[in-house]
Amino acid sequence: MPDLPVTGSGVIPVTNLLGWYDRSRRDLPWREPGVSAWQILVSEFMLQQTPVARVLSIWPDWVRRWPTPSATAAASAADVVRAWGKLGYPRRAMRLHECATVIARDHGDVVPDDVGILLALPGVGSYTARAVACFAYRQRVPVVDTNVRRVVARAVHGRADAGAPSASRDHADVLALLPNDEAAPKFSVALMELGATVCTARSPRCGLCPLDACAWRDAGYPPAVGPARRVQQYAGTDRQVRGRLLDVLRTKDSPVTRAELDVAWRTDSAQRDRALESLLADGLVTRTGDGRFALAGERF
Repeated sequence: MPDLPVTGSGVIPVTNLLGWYDRSRRDLPWREPGVSAWQILVSEFMLQQTPVARVLSIWPDWVRRWPTPSATAAASAADVVRAWGKLGYPRRAMRLHECATVIARDHGDVVPDDVGILLALPGVGSYTARAVACFAYRQRVPVVDTNVRRVVARAVHGRADAGAPSASRDHADVLALLPNDEAAPKFSVALMELGATVCTARSPRCGLCPLDACAWRDAGYPPAVGPARRVQQYAGTDRQVRGRLLDVLRTKDSPVTRAELDVAWRTDSAQRDRALESLLADGLVTRTGDGRFALAGERF
């Protein structure tokens, strides 16, 4: 299998990367043979901005309970949000439920294999559409996440980080690296795995890297240019307050009073009010006719 050139100052050898992946890949259940396109799509929804370890605690039970789009669509939106648990960004759960409904209704309960059609589904963006086409349907399409962008920036272009995303540039970079045969999907997941486990943002483990050449390493590891990226905080944010309020509603099988919600966050009443209003505006929470609150789509 020949190694392919790429625009930039380096290459990523196909055989080296695939051999390393076979030896070192993590055993993730959504990578196993027989996993359906829908179940892969569910994993991609869950993995957005969420560590793999947290998804591993939710995904297996989820796909056993709702193995198909139609099974997911038949559940209430409230049940889906409740099952989402601590994955964070619960609007993703609502969008996944909407996505399941569209696939069951308009696509014969089968996840489309066309990137353009996938992009039209609720909650499916550029990365997710290409990930499903690649990992579920074995297509030769560039799949670009933060990990992939970092590996390409370092190994190919000699930069410590990838800088601002550019869909056209990033996709072109990765497409140029892909082998022109059936190994392309495996190469894509291996590239992602390398960024997630070895070529990490902080403290990259260069001694374990399978690549014979890396433009960043060969240049003496030049530092990143520009201000350091700010680490996103969670404690004390509106996101945390929203999560606390949703925790109350998830444990109840009937609407709750405002007083029951108020105890979830006593630190700042104005922040609590703002968080509740945002949950109502996002359609995650609904107000009943008697002024109580429940998860949207709850069936009483």
